Amino acid sequence: MKVLIIGYGSIGRRHYEVLSDFKEIKIIDVVTKQKLNTQKTFLSLETVDALDSYDYFIIASETNKHYEQLSYLEKHLNNKIIFCEKPLFEVDKNLPIEKNSVYVGYVLRFHPLLQRLQELLKDEIVFSANVACGQYLPTWRPNTDYTKSYSASKAQGGGVLLDLSHEIDYVEWLFGNLVDVKSYQKKISDLEIDSDDFTTLIGITDKNVMVNITVDYISKITHRTLHVNTIENSYTLDFINATLLQKSRNSLEQVYSFSNLQKNHFFEKMHTSILNKETVCCSYAEAKSVMQTIKKVQEQQ
Repeated sequence: MKVLIIGYGSIGRRHYEVLSDFKEIKIIDVVTKQKLNTQKTFLSLETVDALDSYDYFIIASETNKHYEQLSYLEKHLNNKIIFCEKPLFEVDKNLPIEKNSVYVGYVLRFHPLLQRLQELLKDEIVFSANVACGQYLPTWRPNTDYTKSYSASKAQGGGVLLDLSHEIDYVEWLFGNLVDVKSYQKKISDLEIDSDDFTTLIGITDKNVMVNITVDYISKITHRTLHVNTIENSYTLDFINATLLQKSRNSLEQVYSFSNLQKNHFFEKMHTSILNKETVCCSYAEAKSVMQTIKKVQEQQ
């Protein structure tokens, strides 16, 4: 199997590292302007030799390049597997995908405790979900000037709503598509960025679940939590500490935990799922739904 990685920033390098351990993958080439010593590189998609010879395509470029690159692949390829990093686009755009299979990189779906929660909720009636995620942007990428990252630039598809759209994806995956949304999306801090650093929304899904999501770049206390209320139980999933607490209406408690999660665990599971043609990974249609929810928020600025 041959793989082409498009973009070689930190996320592109991570995909290269993960896919290098897949026995069925024999060749990994890269589209980048960087000079690499160990990989074959191309300056652009248009200069790739024998594009059709590749089996698996990884779009790991800046968000504002996704539409152009995915359009190019859809136009020039048939029956290929294409993976696109999240979010799909910087704004909702119309791009029919008819000739290839496209998946989008919402890796939190592969968190073992989120998958455990999904199983626990199968026979439950869910009332509400509360989501909170925040981390101080200058600490996100060590040894990197945050003001020069794509996150700091609205034009490049940065901003906390897009960066942390994982939260919208897993909420819709678990509880249904958000059909009515009220929101605020603003820059409220002194960070040297022109993108939004705080977004909060409240809405209801097509499964009649009330949802509140708050994400930010400004919290000095890094946190990522999901709290769910059902008829029988309440659940709190702490992604940072890898714990899931279940408490029943009779005050019985059960704690699930997952220790020693390796940094590439989710990525390995995600690529394995895609290559095995499983249905866990976010599909193009599901990612489009996330973009439509993002559009509703962006229109309320």
